[in-house]
Amino acid sequence: QVQLVESGGGLVQTGGSLRLSCAASGSVFSFNVMGWYRQAPGKQRELVASFTSGGVTNYADSVRGRFAISGDNARNAVHLQMNSLKPEDTAVYYCNAAKSAYVIWGQGTQVTVSS
Repeated sequence: QVQLVESGGGLVQTGGSLRLSCAASGSVFSFNVMGWYRQAPGKQRELVASFTSGGVTNYADSVRGRFAISGDNARNAVHLQMNSLKPEDTAVYYCNAAKSAYVIWGQGTQVTVSS
């Protein structure tokens, strides 16, 4: 069974940095796209950043220039470096991986930015 294992969430002050990591276990194939979504209380889940197997990255406007996504296709892993964090970045962050119609999610990791 394929699982996504996330790490790196936590509490940080405004302007601080965190690095999230996600790795797939039990996978025998490489995903086409891996990325991070987030969901704040009372809000819908939204895309933060994604990384394709071809190296194409995509960012939400709200994080562009502050966050950087990187991937390791061989290990089915994806990382999210988050800099200049703001209180509005507070949310549960979910790792996501997809290959064609097959999509899986991680369990989520809490990121809290204090003002």
